[in-house]
Amino acid sequence: MTPEQKSLRSRLAAAILHSRYDSRRLTEPARRAFLQRFIDEVDPQRRLSERERLRRAERARRAYFVRLALASSRARSARQDRRSRRQRSKEEGA
Repeated sequence: MTPEQKSLRSRLAAAILHSRYDSRRLTEPARRAFLQRFIDEVDPQRRLSERERLRRAERARRAYFVRLALASSRARSARQDRRSRRQRSKEEGA
């Protein structure tokens, strides 16, 4: 099976799964565990009120995703720079 076929098979299985069951219920345990990571990060001693702890955890979660977006942007820029340099090298060598 080719990588493309494996990917399509996985996408098909996911589509079938989510057509049969409530997606929110399927992912609830994972979402809860993911949020718990940020709760533990912002208030490991549990000294904050529940409301403040959740507010800060949500902000930490947002920061996590912004950090990922920044890393992704930098990687795309670096890839584009490499392509541009290769293209210039080819043009200069031709």
